[in-house]
Amino acid sequence: MKCSFCHEKSVYEVKYNGSALCGKHLTQYVERRVKQEVRQQLNVGSRKTRVSVAISGGKDSSVTLHLLHKILSERRNIELSAFTVDEGIEGYRSAGLSAARSLSNKLGIPHETISYKESFGYTMDEIVSADGGRTIPCAHCGPMRRQLMNRVSDYQKGDYVALGINLDDYAQSIMMNVAKGDVKRMARMAPHTKSQDGLVPRVLPLRKIPEKEVMLYAVVNGIEFEGGWCPYYAQANRNKFRSIVSDLENENPGTKFAIVNFLDTIRNSLDTSFPPSELGKCKKCGSPTASELCVVCSDLEELQKIMENNSG
Repeated sequence: MKCSFCHEKSVYEVKYNGSALCGKHLTQYVERRVKQEVRQQLNVGSRKTRVSVAISGGKDSSVTLHLLHKILSERRNIELSAFTVDEGIEGYRSAGLSAARSLSNKLGIPHETISYKESFGYTMDEIVSADGGRTIPCAHCGPMRRQLMNRVSDYQKGDYVALGINLDDYAQSIMMNVAKGDVKRMARMAPHTKSQDGLVPRVLPLRKIPEKEVMLYAVVNGIEFEGGWCPYYAQANRNKFRSIVSDLENENPGTKFAIVNFLDTIRNSLDTSFPPSELGKCKKCGSPTASELCVVCSDLEELQKIMENNSG
């Protein structure tokens, strides 16, 4: 099949709009939409702005770092920094960390690592072992990772933290909140246009780029990344919604965009009806929270009790 815009061989058939794209035009198509998202999500102007990029070493975060560098590097008032959260998962994180450091060095972007072990006293593997299957691993890992992303972004004096969340991920998250009837959580979904005390606003440059297009963009443009999967991924509730959204998209191309557009359409109403909660500081770690103890410290206290009981 030929590219719809030239006579080169296509590398991708865009089923949701009926076109076919060669590598060059796929690159332009992705970059045009990401630029639009960056303009909409980052309130920069002429003021000094720092964007901290969370990079796991996987395709999505690696493409995010590459694109933000390509789009923003010529802006003298914008600085990029990168960081990786090391959960401590044997045979998984080390490869991603190596890829993240390599790409950051190649782009000339300062990179640092923050770990569960140093921050919380346990690796993710140790937490899963102690939990003994009582809770799915993601329930522990998600809040911990989000807390550390906020902590290191604040430490790097970031005005924003950029996450490598693609269209598939974003549509799945919306559907998960709809299925649970969790309107408040949906109202808090990134991208964040307003700052909240103690929390660095999260932005999602790839939120309208399908996962397949992210992968092809990385391959076509020679962006190195680690393609491994977290060994705990199979237990995630998200898998059910990944399958549902994928089936809907196959039957009706464009469904993922429709789901995201649904959220965008009601965003103002959600902001009005569910304004952000007043946040204090966790009495134990000082992280922003609406309760005396943050979710992470509460979880760690429960895990500590389990460990003590097991050792007794």
